[in-house]
Amino acid sequence: MKFSKSTQSLYQPKRLAVKLTAKGENYVQQGHPWVFSDSIVKINDDAKTGDLAIIFGKRKNAMIGIGLYDENSPIRIKMIYNSGKPVQINEAFFLRKIKQAYEKRIPLLKTDTTSYRLLFGENDGFPSLIADVYASVLVVKLYSEIWLPYLNTILESVIETSHCQTVVIRLSRGLQQSNSHQLNDGDVVYGILDNEVVEFVEHGVHFSANVIKGHKTGYFLDHRENRRQVGILSQNKTVLDVFSYAGGFSVHALANGAKEVTSLDISAQALEIAVQNGTLNDYPGVHKTLAGDAFDILEQLISEKKRFDVVVIDPPSFAKQQSEIQLAKKKYAQLARLGERLTAREGLLVLASCSSRVTATAFYDINEHVLKSTKRSFLVEQKTQHDSDHPIGFSEGAYLKCGYYRFLD
Repeated sequence: MKFSKSTQSLYQPKRLAVKLTAKGENYVQQGHPWVFSDSIVKINDDAKTGDLAIIFGKRKNAMIGIGLYDENSPIRIKMIYNSGKPVQINEAFFLRKIKQAYEKRIPLLKTDTTSYRLLFGENDGFPSLIADVYASVLVVKLYSEIWLPYLNTILESVIETSHCQTVVIRLSRGLQQSNSHQLNDGDVVYGILDNEVVEFVEHGVHFSANVIKGHKTGYFLDHRENRRQVGILSQNKTVLDVFSYAGGFSVHALANGAKEVTSLDISAQALEIAVQNGTLNDYPGVHKTLAGDAFDILEQLISEKKRFDVVVIDPPSFAKQQSEIQLAKKKYAQLARLGERLTAREGLLVLASCSSRVTATAFYDINEHVLKSTKRSFLVEQKTQHDSDHPIGFSEGAYLKCGYYRFLD
């Protein structure tokens, strides 16, 4: 396979011998993918990003796991192999892991769906690396320089496994500012990309993603199953989709015969994409858009005595840092209050969170406390997590939670 020269790394990774604290060693043996800098007791003086960190246990001085060294991160070693059995880290190793990840997605790919997450970072044994497929286009997003020496090997394996014809590289902000590589965010490193807006199908509903300029890899795939369910529940209903972005919930609702759907987002550009995604499908209903701050517009809709049969509130992460957790919880409570006031009699309120630092228990407790305080009777119809192409491999990997609240009056 021929890739762009920008994917080639001149650095040849070394093997490092690493000893950890007892606590750090326990984490590795329990399968946790992160080793923080303060857990390292002994390591080579010349360790560089991308080096193979061979971790040895204290008791028998035998290997207990292998990771990739990251000198620029407090997570100093990112694990790719949690076992004491001998293994060669080579092309066959990565291909085997990628094929194992693909096999987990096969049930999803048997549905009328042409987009999926092939590699979900640490949860699939590829820390700081995401690989999403949109029809025949594969988008690989890198969050760390640890993968640069292995990139061509990874690309060969994901192409062989997914049979994609085009590969786009997306870079985190940190990598965009790095001088240690020749990659640019949005580089097409394999095949030809005729249009940066790629069309794909999600359970029979048509969408598009801008794989060059869109958020993350171009779209958010984790809510796919929730979007499908909300679509089914929206037939002949009026729907409000808050923080709608590219209209995931809105378009599913329209495609399933909703009477009227209102997409609300702070980004007018995102709303334009939502409208365009809607037009990729045939639907009988009306699609409206509202651009502006969600909290302000929800208050305005309440003052206008508006009500909707289905209200979906799926905000961006409110707690990207530990210090933001309390404020995030207040915002979730505020959204639950606003959402309840906009949900019609016997209507459905869907509340979601993608803040990994706010636990599922805390999020659901906040919602139920707020809704009970309104004195309206309701049932918790279900609580969901990511779709099946976002398997959870460790506790911090379970960031998405979504509650369905059905009012009885």
